[in-house]
Amino acid sequence: MRRVVLLGFDGFQGLDLVGPLEVLDAAGRVAARDVTRQDTYRLQIASRDGGPIRSHAGLRVMADVALPKLRGPIDTLIVVGGPGVQTHREDAALVRGLARLAGRARRVASVCTGAWLLAEAGLLDGRRATTHWAACDDLAARFPEVRLEADRLFVEDGPVWTSAGVTAGMDLALAFVERDLGRDVALATARWLVMFVQRSGGQSQFSAQLSAQLAERDVLRELQAWIAEHPEADLSVPTLARRAAMSPRHFARVFRAQVGQTPAEYVERTRVEVARRLLERTGLDLGEVAAACGLVSPPRLRRAFVRQLGVAPSDYRARFRALAEPTELPWKSSSSSSTASPRST
Repeated sequence: MRRVVLLGFDGFQGLDLVGPLEVLDAAGRVAARDVTRQDTYRLQIASRDGGPIRSHAGLRVMADVALPKLRGPIDTLIVVGGPGVQTHREDAALVRGLARLAGRARRVASVCTGAWLLAEAGLLDGRRATTHWAACDDLAARFPEVRLEADRLFVEDGPVWTSAGVTAGMDLALAFVERDLGRDVALATARWLVMFVQRSGGQSQFSAQLSAQLAERDVLRELQAWIAEHPEADLSVPTLARRAAMSPRHFARVFRAQVGQTPAEYVERTRVEVARRLLERTGLDLGEVAAACGLVSPPRLRRAFVRQLGVAPSDYRARFRALAEPTELPWKSSSSSSTASPRST
C-alpha cells in the first residue's frame, strides 16, 4: 500500500484536493482488478489541527488527521493550493510541520499555488518548479533561488514535483500512477475519468486556443473557429486576409494585436494540437497525420512538434497512444479496493 497524504487548509482550491484524490482513488480501483497486485493507494487528508477545512468556494472537508499526529513513513505528500495559501504560508508551525513531514516522504508534490508552501519550507531551493501561470511572477520575485519553469504542466526535480494550476493536479496524479502502477493503469484511469488525454509534464499549460486571445472583431473570431475546423486548408496570410476582407499587411497587424500571436504562430499551434489528437487516437502514419493537419510532410510535422512541444511526433505517439478499452468498470470488479474515500459534508 502506498500511503498518500494530501495537506489542505482553509481557503484551498477544491479541485486541487479533489482532482488528485479522485485520480489516485480511481487508479487504485483499476489496479485492484488484478487480485495479485498489492500496490494500490491509501489516501489521507491532513490539516493543521485535524479539523475540517473549507475551500475557497465553500466545500467543507473533514480531515483524517492533524499534521502533528502523522506518524510513520509516507509515500507521497501532496500540498494543495488556493487563495488561502497566502495566509497560511505565514504560519510558521504549518511550514515547519510540512518540512518535517517532507523528510519522511519518498515523494513531495504541490498543486497550483501549493508551491508557495514548499518554497517557504525550503523544499524548492535550487530546484526546478512550476505553479499556476498567474502566480509565477510573484513566486519568482519572492523566491529567486527557485528555478521556475512557468509554462509547464508539471515539473519533476528529484523527489520534488510541482504542478500548474487546478486541473494540472490531475495530470500530476496521473504521472504518479504511470510511474507507480504502470502506463496501462494510468491510461485506463484517464479514460474512466473522461479526461481528454494523459498530458506530459513538458506540455504547455495552454492549448492553442487558450494561449491566444479571443479576437474582439466578429470576423476574426469567426476566422479563429474556421482555422480550428479546417487545419488542412491553405492558411497562409494572403488566404486568411481574403477571408477577412483585409489586405495581407493590415490583416497580419490586426490579427496580432487582437489575438496576441502572429497568424503563422496561431496556425502552427492549432495544427500541432490537431496532430496530437490524431497521434493519440488513430493509427494513421506520420505522413497521413501531417497531411490531415496541414503540415504536409513528416519533416515539417516533426519540426513543428519540436518547436511547440519539445518532443518528436513519433516519441509523443509512443508515450500517449491510447490502449485498447477495458471491458468492465473498475469499480464493478469483484476485487475490493483498499483506497480510502474522503469524508465531506
